[in-house]
Amino acid sequence: MILITGGRGAVAADLMSLLRAGGYAVRVGSRRPEQLPAGISAVACDLRNPATFTAALDGVTSVFLYAESERITEFVSAATEAGVDHIVLLSSSAVLDPDAVTNPVAKSHLDAELGLADAPMTVSVLRPGAFASNARGWSFAIKADRPISLPYPNAYTDPIHELDVAECAYALLTKPDHRGHVYTLTGPQTLTFTAQIDLIGKITGRTAVIAHVTPDAWKREMAEFIPAHYADGLLDYWRRCDGVPTPITDTVSTLTTHPARPFTTWLEDHAFEFTG
Repeated sequence: MILITGGRGAVAADLMSLLRAGGYAVRVGSRRPEQLPAGISAVACDLRNPATFTAALDGVTSVFLYAESERITEFVSAATEAGVDHIVLLSSSAVLDPDAVTNPVAKSHLDAELGLADAPMTVSVLRPGAFASNARGWSFAIKADRPISLPYPNAYTDPIHELDVAECAYALLTKPDHRGHVYTLTGPQTLTFTAQIDLIGKITGRTAVIAHVTPDAWKREMAEFIPAHYADGLLDYWRRCDGVPTPITDTVSTLTTHPARPFTTWLEDHAFEFTG
C-alpha cells in the first residue's frame, strides 16, 4: 500500500493516476478527504495533526510525503511504527540557496529534509525547481488584458511540468534502482520571465505587456495574496536569478527514461487557463 499525502495537489493527483494505472494499491491522504475525487481510497491525513497519522499509515509500506516540517518527527515515529520502509519527500531545490536557513520559502523544505535525516526507513528526496504551473499567477492579468507586474522580468527559472515530477516519484516508489538518494529536478530549459510570457502569447494567442515595477511596489500589490515574509523570500530569490541562467539537470531523464517536458508542453496542456 502506498500513501500519497497532500492529495489535492497537482503532483499528488498525477502520481495517483500513474499508480492506479500501474495496478498499485493507493491510499490518498488530505486534510479534506471529502474534497478528493469519488472512487479513490481517501483518508484524513493532516500533516500538522499527528492524531491523523496512525489511521492514514495503517498497512502502508511506502509514502509520498509533502514537505510539511511542523510535525515531521511525529510522522516519522508513526511511519516507523506502521512498518513503512520507504518515503519519497517532495522538497525543493530552494534548499540549495545560500539563504535557505532564513528564507521562509526554502526553510520549510529544508526542515522537512532534516527531519527525515535520521529516519530508520529508506528516504528518497526530490528537489524540483520552479514549477511551470507558477505561470498561472499571470493568467488573471492576461485574461483581463492588464499588464503583468514584474520586479525582475529578466530573472531566470527552470520551469518543470508537474507530470515530470510525478513520474519521477512513481519511478522511485515502484522500482528499487534509484532509491535512497537526493535528486534535483529541472525542466529542459532555463527561461527568463519575459521569455515565458512571450511563449504564453505564442501558444495561447493572448499576449501580455510587462510592467517593470520596483520590488516594494510588487510586494504592496501582492500583499493580499502573499504574506510579507514569503514575498521577501521570493524577491531575494529573483534578485539572485536576475540575468543568471539556472543550471539544468538531466535527472528527469535518469529517473523516467524520457527527457523533461518543455514549458511549451505545459502551456499547451493548460492553454484554457489563459483564454477562458
